[in-house]
Amino acid sequence: MVTARVVQERPGPRAHAGSLEPSPGEPEPKVGDLIEIFRPFYRHWAIYVGDGYVVHLAPPSEVAGAGAASIMSTLAEKAVVKKELLDDVVGRDRYRVNNKHDDKYSPLPPSKIVQRAEELVGQELPYSLPCENCEHFVNELRYGVARSDQVRDAFMMAGVTGLGMAALGLIGVMFSRNKRQKQ
Repeated sequence: MVTARVVQERPGPRAHAGSLEPSPGEPEPKVGDLIEIFRPFYRHWAIYVGDGYVVHLAPPSEVAGAGAASIMSTLAEKAVVKKELLDDVVGRDRYRVNNKHDDKYSPLPPSKIVQRAEELVGQELPYSLPCENCEHFVNELRYGVARSDQVRDAFMMAGVTGLGMAALGLIGVMFSRNKRQKQ
């Protein structure tokens, strides 16, 4: 079963561990859950490790609530694995628990996920938007499979847009040729 639940929408961060308060009727994130953070123009991903903390792969300019400026973080070539309070990482943005691949892959045991995540904290890793981003990172920790649906979706959208533009261009050429032949 795929788990995707909105845990909380709130205007700003809180200051201490354990302050995580889910929306009414929603459970708190569980250890090993994937956290999808809705930044302007893209999604940032983290993995919940307990006590209000997440581990995430953060390019140097990744700043919670930075708006459009945060999109520049996707151009970095290196990123640091950080352990921070979920509230601090989320900032003013929305987030939800989204274990979207549980129906396709078996999650590793929560203790193994946390162990693997904690071992990486503080390390600088290669960062590449198409193949080594924060979504690849957390999926590798939870499932042992590095994948990013937002990258795949972006490439598919670009392909569809490109095909649409090519089709419009072809129609334009044919229309222009037809018009010249009638003259």
